[in-house]
Amino acid sequence: MNSSSADEAELVGAVARSLGVSVRTLHHWDTLGLASPSGRTSGKYRVYLPADVARLRRVLLFRELGIPLGEIPVLLNAGAVERREELERRRAELIEKICHLRKLAEDVDKILAADSSGVLLAEAEQLDVFGAGWDPSWSVAARRRWGDSAQWAEYAERSSKRKADDWRGIVESEQEITATLAQAMRDGTSPGSDVANALAERHRTAMSEYFHCTHSMHVLVARRYVTEPGFIESYDRAESGLAAWTKQIIDANALAKGIDPETAVWE
Repeated sequence: MNSSSADEAELVGAVARSLGVSVRTLHHWDTLGLASPSGRTSGKYRVYLPADVARLRRVLLFRELGIPLGEIPVLLNAGAVERREELERRRAELIEKICHLRKLAEDVDKILAADSSGVLLAEAEQLDVFGAGWDPSWSVAARRRWGDSAQWAEYAERSSKRKADDWRGIVESEQEITATLAQAMRDGTSPGSDVANALAERHRTAMSEYFHCTHSMHVLVARRYVTEPGFIESYDRAESGLAAWTKQIIDANALAKGIDPETAVWE
């Protein structure tokens, strides 16, 4: 190494710091023959010239691109055309990954927003979808009550993907099952009968649009139908006494599935 080269040389520690890697990494690359120093000090410390550092930067770039160490020597020694083709291919993969990560970040933003507000629709849209009797503050109240539960997390994840038409379909399905329940009650359908159990299952399926609802959880949800004025009013608007009757068929269906309504738990 001549005096001019010596003036430009850097010890391994300084090179490692400038590249953001460990000295051990540079030692490993040297052992593999990927990028070796041009000399050593009298104390046997590795000394790197600018050309050595440039090669190290190429190795680092290839590693950050995900190229295995075993393939890097081929690229380092390849012609310009081959290196460019490989870099272009890796760049295309990066762009694809960046687009995926951006989409993932957008999805997470929506989940966080849904976790806070429940429904990702403007208030005017909510009233249009859920009806004039809907109060947008109900979602906020629901979050205060169940925001720490796994079910709210599931609800937020599903809500983050739903647009107005998706919610409208859910509302229409709920209205249809409520009307069917009311007609079955008027027809004198007995709780525990095959018809009533099938209706209870349809109701549970509709409930599962919000979160996975087991038979035991279904029982606990139904208890609110006869204790909370909002639910009583909503069901009894379709048919007087429907809230209580719906609870009865849900309890009977759960019992048929081996769940004791008296000891049902939130799963």
